Amino acid sequence: MSTAPHAPVMPREVIELLAVRPGGRYVDCTAGAGGHLAAILDAGAPDSVVLGLDADPEALRIAGERLSAYGSRVRLVNANFRDLSAVCRRENFAPVDGVLFDLGASSMQLDSAERGFSFQHPDAPLDMRMDPEQSLTAGEIINTWAQDDLAALLWNYGEERHSRRIARQIVAARPIRTAGQLARIVEQVAGRAGSKIHPATRSFLALRIAVNDELGAIETALRQALDLLDFGARLVVISFHSLEDRIVKQFIQRESRDCICPPGLPICVCGHVAQLRPLTRGVLTPAPQEVAANRRSRSAKLRAAERIAA
Repeated sequence: MSTAPHAPVMPREVIELLAVRPGGRYVDCTAGAGGHLAAILDAGAPDSVVLGLDADPEALRIAGERLSAYGSRVRLVNANFRDLSAVCRRENFAPVDGVLFDLGASSMQLDSAERGFSFQHPDAPLDMRMDPEQSLTAGEIINTWAQDDLAALLWNYGEERHSRRIARQIVAARPIRTAGQLARIVEQVAGRAGSKIHPATRSFLALRIAVNDELGAIETALRQALDLLDFGARLVVISFHSLEDRIVKQFIQRESRDCICPPGLPICVCGHVAQLRPLTRGVLTPAPQEVAANRRSRSAKLRAAERIAA
């Protein structure tokens, strides 16, 4: 994996919306290279503590080296954030003053030739696993799934309008072993005319989401995060894809309402009580200066909410 610095996205906004303070306890569910963790620890000096989770053991190793000077103020755990509650119970780390999610793949993973996350490395194997211990790979999906299932994956997760034609060409070209082979197939179908992004971008994104069950993990983890938050604590989520952002938006909207009954019922029968107060109007996006300095931040969307008494 590349050891090049990974710039955390919107660090100033994250610190402000988490309302980081000395003595606070915070969870970074996507530790990555430790950029946000370092910012939280600095803002909460001298005695805030942070628990960092990451499914990628190599990312966690790099974060551990970067954060070694903080000593016992930081704990790092190799775990998927879908297991957030279990990890926090095991670490005796609840309730907390803030939970951060920085979704998607990190720059380190995208830059890693052997991981196969990006078509920028044409000889890379079709892997795309965040956790190298899991069994399902992008190669297995590409080479064994039925054509209709491939088309549905590309449409549902990548919003790829050429999904059926791409799936048909994938099946016809099997076996497909490398990222470059797959990217060429997609480009032959979709073409490049009039597009600012590579035509394979959506297909690679869809595969990564499917391999790591990213959307299901987000839905599971948001509920667990809410249960961990102390009253007045903050939830901050940075997403990079419309499907991720939609899940976050709907979760915050639902948990900010006292009633979630279907429209038209004469009285409330759900018994739901609001537990969150939105802190952002719509989404926050990076400033132009940040996008210029860190191009991968350009699609970032940040939403935040505060835990209130039910």
